[in-house]
Amino acid sequence: MAQVMATVWQNRIAGSACQQVRLFRGDDVRKLLCLKNESDEWPEIPDEFLKHCEVVRVGDLLEALSFIGSESFDGIYLGPSQPQPTKPPPNAGNHLASLSFQQMLIGSLIVRDMPDGVALLDCDYQIIQANNKLASWFDMSNFTGLNFYKAIGNPEILGAELSPLGTALAKQTSCAATMQLHDKFYQLNVAPVLGSSGQVIFLVVTVRDSTQFTHQRQKLEALHQAGMALADLRPEEIFEMEVENRIELLKQNILHYTKDLLNYDVVEIRLIDNASGLLEPLLSVGIDSERAKQPLFASAKDNGVTGFVAATGKSYMCEDTTNDPLYLDGLIGAKSSLTVPLIYHDQVIGSFNVESPEVRAFNESDLKFVEAFAQDIAQALNTLELLVAQRANTAQQSVEAIHSAVALPIDEILNDTVQVIESYIGHNPGVVERLKSILKNARDIRQVIQKVGEKMAPAEAVPAGVQIDQRPVLKGKHVLVIDADEQVRTSAHNLLDRYGCIVETAHEGGAAMMMIRNSEQHYDAVIADIHLPDMNGYEMLLKLKEITGQESPNLILMTGFGYDKGHSIVKARQAGLRQGAVLYKPFRLDQLLQIVESFVGSAAATP
Repeated sequence: MAQVMATVWQNRIAGSACQQVRLFRGDDVRKLLCLKNESDEWPEIPDEFLKHCEVVRVGDLLEALSFIGSESFDGIYLGPSQPQPTKPPPNAGNHLASLSFQQMLIGSLIVRDMPDGVALLDCDYQIIQANNKLASWFDMSNFTGLNFYKAIGNPEILGAELSPLGTALAKQTSCAATMQLHDKFYQLNVAPVLGSSGQVIFLVVTVRDSTQFTHQRQKLEALHQAGMALADLRPEEIFEMEVENRIELLKQNILHYTKDLLNYDVVEIRLIDNASGLLEPLLSVGIDSERAKQPLFASAKDNGVTGFVAATGKSYMCEDTTNDPLYLDGLIGAKSSLTVPLIYHDQVIGSFNVESPEVRAFNESDLKFVEAFAQDIAQALNTLELLVAQRANTAQQSVEAIHSAVALPIDEILNDTVQVIESYIGHNPGVVERLKSILKNARDIRQVIQKVGEKMAPAEAVPAGVQIDQRPVLKGKHVLVIDADEQVRTSAHNLLDRYGCIVETAHEGGAAMMMIRNSEQHYDAVIADIHLPDMNGYEMLLKLKEITGQESPNLILMTGFGYDKGHSIVKARQAGLRQGAVLYKPFRLDQLLQIVESFVGSAAATP
């Protein structure tokens, strides 16, 4: 078509026909295609043209295309130039004749050299014309008359639409499909061209090379599948694997997929410590060992690209490390790097960095792939963190359940043992020593339970949002709680044990005094109800003063809001009870902790 349209006779100047006839070589007969002019009239053909040319008249450009596809013409004749109509002719909706030939010529040139392949097919799928791009793709110099599929090599049609040409022809509607030919992929679009009678007379086919797009999509899908498999462990694997093993497996999977799917050999992952902002290395391969240990913080300044990305949550592509103000040496000889944030639930949890020994080794496609993979890494890390937290929570609950179950029984053992000790003192020293050994062993059991709990459920394994506030003043302090109500004694254990206190209980004052006399460790605080079965709060204070020799022992009195008929609190205050040493039941946790902290942090030891 382009060759035909390159030679056009258009009689613009009266009397020029003879001059144009001279363009013909010798007396050879030339074939001329004659189109109606802009006024939809047949142009008058000069006699000289009729002597030297075979003239074929056609009504519009669509009909002309049909002739051009089946016959060879030397030129197209439009007749004398006419003014362009200001409005399209009445039949513009059914024909292309409303377009000027100049417009069609320009369109033809665009189609000829456009980056997509374009072909005009008849209703038997035979090619009438095809542009240069289609010919170059499929190494064909002349498509005309060939079946479209056969001409391009019988590609495989992918997807649900298996016959796009047939569908477009039968349904008179546009249709699209994907074709694969060897290792190349093409996007096929078919549009029917309707004649004045409403029937399909041509099919316009466009073919776009979608190989790169398809490969990118396949790569993204492969990365997504790999990301889903990063921390995907079966229940039996979770049951059998320690946390350290799970982390190691995750690191190996990340490295494997980074190398196989992204083709990067230099990888570094750092995670943010929320408390300090320190970027702690999780995975470092190909990075200089000293640089990998270098402390970096989530800060946009003075912490390299990694710190910038972790602080801002923005990806950063370093095209040339020698001229980048943010870059800090990682790979020895690295020339470019790509760093993206690890984000989970809109929160930056770390950074993912890859490097290359080549300048400008990364592009926008690489950025897209790495960001997609980083999302799955963040998800996997979160899953792993949840598993660790779940294990810590389960361990914590188990330890608390065990401790709750044995706490009061051990206290009973302690109470009974000290009572027996006092009855044997002066009578049988051997029995007393054995009983003291029982006391020590009972206390050791409780200590062991606490230490096992701390090891099974360390504080760092518990999510920050549910961690128990650290109260170092209470850690390791000995507290004796005296109350006839078993629920109060149990609550004292549950509330104070979790903060590291060593709690012992007694249900009456006499047992408490024996505990105090026979304890190798002093009690940092003694908490007693003012209404014990054998004494009141005032009497308790006097007993403690007698045993300890202190004017103000570390005694905290508990009372409800009822009437204190013995005025024990008033008397106790007069006898030396400390300021603020009264706790009202039912007490809140913060009140209990606050008053105990004030005592154990400043009070003198009670022997």
